[in-house]
Amino acid sequence: MSSFGTHRARVHDAARPVHRRLGDLRTCLQHFAPYGFRATYHHLCGSAGIPGRPEKDPESLVRAVEELHAARQVWLAAEAAYAGRRVREKRAGRRQPGRAEAWQAERRRRHGLAYCPDPRRHPAEPLPVVVRRVLYARPPERPAPGGHSVCWVCTGPAGTELWRDGYWTYTLCAGCGVSLRRE
Repeated sequence: MSSFGTHRARVHDAARPVHRRLGDLRTCLQHFAPYGFRATYHHLCGSAGIPGRPEKDPESLVRAVEELHAARQVWLAAEAAYAGRRVREKRAGRRQPGRAEAWQAERRRRHGLAYCPDPRRHPAEPLPVVVRRVLYARPPERPAPGGHSVCWVCTGPAGTELWRDGYWTYTLCAGCGVSLRRE
């Protein structure tokens, strides 16, 4: 599989057919999709204005890949800082990451940084803003019995709602649609 940068450059190449450029954008999403593939694609279609027939506005693909690239740069910078910090901590004898770092590592291993199982429901802000907020969020506090979970993306107790995909049942933030847990 080619790199994110290779496919980003192909999206920018106006000499390529639009349907191939769209395929390259979708390949970029295989490398980095903070909401999960489908929800991130849906977000980019809305924010960049990708029409149903992309040949009507091929520049929308460039706007979409640039928003995705900006969010990925935020993520790469945070990953590099984390790796450097862990090297220093290990040299100092601290072998286990702290609670906040373990929570962030768990989020990174799942589907996406802020996984949205319902592709039509995701945060409305630009991707770099949301990625930055998610990466530097504090671990959510456990809700009191009968209380609401606090979403680390929209940072508010907007309440929760259940969403089923036919196999899993997800508890979503009612405000932004991010999965808070899966059952």
